[in-house]
Amino acid sequence: MKVNRLDHLVLTVADLDVTVDFYQRVLGMEPITFKGGRRGLGFGTSKINLHQVGHEFEPKAQHPGAGTADLCFIVDDPIEQVHAELIAHGVEIEEGPVERTGATGPILSVYLRDPDQNLIELSNYL
Repeated sequence: MKVNRLDHLVLTVADLDVTVDFYQRVLGMEPITFKGGRRGLGFGTSKINLHQVGHEFEPKAQHPGAGTADLCFIVDDPIEQVHAELIAHGVEIEEGPVERTGATGPILSVYLRDPDQNLIELSNYL
């Protein structure tokens, strides 16, 4: 077997509306509603499905919980511009810009937290 790519992931969140607002307003993701009124966020060729704490869909992670994710997104805009946009949105920068290692090489990253305190890394490949 050879895995090709990540299609989607699931975030368990405390408040669906707050999460959708943050990811749409700050990160430019597109809100999605699909089968049975489920909610998610689209970006590029991927998506994030959202589960609300205590109302998760089956099957689910063995121990789902809000604030347990650490995610890295590659952004098209220069990281300096991303940093400035985050500050303009009132988002506290956890760290960065700093050099790190991505899946295919060196990256320049800024770190922030979403409303559930998930760690979000926004990066450009160097």
